[in-house]
Amino acid sequence: MRFHPALLATASALTLGACSTGRHLPAYEPPLGRADFQVVRTTAYTHTESDHEQYGNRTALGSVLHAAPPPVVPRAMPLTRDQSLSGSEADYQQVAYIAGPQPFLRDNFSRQVYGSAAADWSRWPAGTIFRVVSTGQFYRVEDYGWALSGRNTIDLYMATPSDMNGWGVRREMIQIVQWGDPAESLHRLARHTKYRHIRRMVLELEGHERAAAALD
Repeated sequence: MRFHPALLATASALTLGACSTGRHLPAYEPPLGRADFQVVRTTAYTHTESDHEQYGNRTALGSVLHAAPPPVVPRAMPLTRDQSLSGSEADYQQVAYIAGPQPFLRDNFSRQVYGSAAADWSRWPAGTIFRVVSTGQFYRVEDYGWALSGRNTIDLYMATPSDMNGWGVRREMIQIVQWGDPAESLHRLARHTKYRHIRRMVLELEGHERAAAALD
C-alpha cells in the first residue's frame, strides 16, 4: 500500500488471498449487530498495488473491479459533540441531499451503479450492497482479504492510488440495502480453508465464533 507516512499505522486492508506464511491474523473483533444502519471502519484499496497485481482488476467473485461514481451529497462535517445524541451520531451534523430522486431509497437502489468493496464475508456476505451515508455512494461486497478477516472493516475500491490515499481510514455510517447470502459465501470459501484468514471466516459462518477468535 502506498500511504502518506502518517497513515502507515492504519494502512488499507490487503485484499483477496494474500500469502499467509509467517503472519498472524489481525486481532479478532466481535461482530457488529446485524442492522440496516451500521458505523464501520472503512479503508481503501486499488488494483495497482503490489499485493493485488496478481489478481489484476478482478474480484474474488470473478467480476471486474469498479470504482463508485462521484459522491452525490456533501460529506457530513464533524461538530462539537452533542450530548443529546448517542454514539457516532453525536459527531456529525446532518447534510442536505441534492434535489430530485434520492438514490438511497430501497426501491431505487437496484438502478444505481455501485463500486466494489472487500470485507469479511462472515460479517458482510458476498453480494451485500450498502450505501455510504455521507457520500451517497453505493458499494457491493465482492472481495475479502487477510487484514479484513475477523474485523469490522470494509475496504472500498478506488480507481487510482491518489483516490485510495485520499480516502485513508474513516469511520462511516453505512446503510445496508441488500444483504448477501451467507450460505453462498460459505460455499465459495469452504474449498480454500488452507488459508487461515479464509478458515476464520468459514468458522464464523458456521457459528463457531470462539474458534474463529482463537485462530491466529
